[in-house]
Amino acid sequence: MEHGHLHHISGSLDSIASGGGGASDRILQWSVQETRDFLMIRAEMDQNFVETKRNKLLWEVTSRKMMDRGYNRSAEQCKAKWKNLVTRYKGCETMEDELMRQQFPFYNDLQAIFEARMQKMLWMEAEGLVSGSKKRVTHLSSDEDDDDDNEESGLERIHSGKNKKKKSIKSSNGNNPSGSTSSNTKEILEEFMKQQMQIEMQWMKTFEEKEEERRLKEIEWQQRMESLENERIMLEQRWREREEQRMMREEARSEKRDALLNALFDKLNREGM
Repeated sequence: MEHGHLHHISGSLDSIASGGGGASDRILQWSVQETRDFLMIRAEMDQNFVETKRNKLLWEVTSRKMMDRGYNRSAEQCKAKWKNLVTRYKGCETMEDELMRQQFPFYNDLQAIFEARMQKMLWMEAEGLVSGSKKRVTHLSSDEDDDDDNEESGLERIHSGKNKKKKSIKSSNGNNPSGSTSSNTKEILEEFMKQQMQIEMQWMKTFEEKEEERRLKEIEWQQRMESLENERIMLEQRWREREEQRMMREEARSEKRDALLNALFDKLNREGM
């Protein structure tokens, strides 16, 4: 029931992202490749969304970037698609890994975006920018109607265990201020490096998959070109054979015509004599 409800929400939001109800939804459905390209654009602009509360202009920029890649998607469609993906991402938190990949193939892409965002927060804390950054972080990906605040709450739930762990370290070192700062910074940096390695592995896996897909397409293209070339050679060979047969028939007719003319001349010569 929970998975069915999740798919119902996904279908409804996809309908909004496509521009309304009706038969046109089936035409304007987001393909897997289009969604991955959209997530790549969204990942590149994520820091701008984090730092900007009124992000209508950012969705317009996202729409233009999609058009540059050949996709006709409006700012509202991009925004609705993002909300739909985040909703499905949060719904996959309680699923097992294998089932999660089957139900939602973009889980790892979204996880990479949120992990990178959390790394930025940890880096600001490690650099002593907490006081100036936390106020901005509380507005993660908010929009004019503040619907995207749910995204932040989902992200906070994902990393709540990490925050609790950091708070416990701070409280345990409360009686030793000098050691507290050093221990906390070390813990944050270790966590940052761990998450950085995970994200790099994920992006490397995605790159390898895309490279393998490109290689297979290139092999398929080469095989198709070889097939067309073989077909061209066969057609050319058949044409040459037919041309040779035509020339042989022409030569045979010419020889017969010459023989008849010679016989006729011989007959006329004999009668004239």
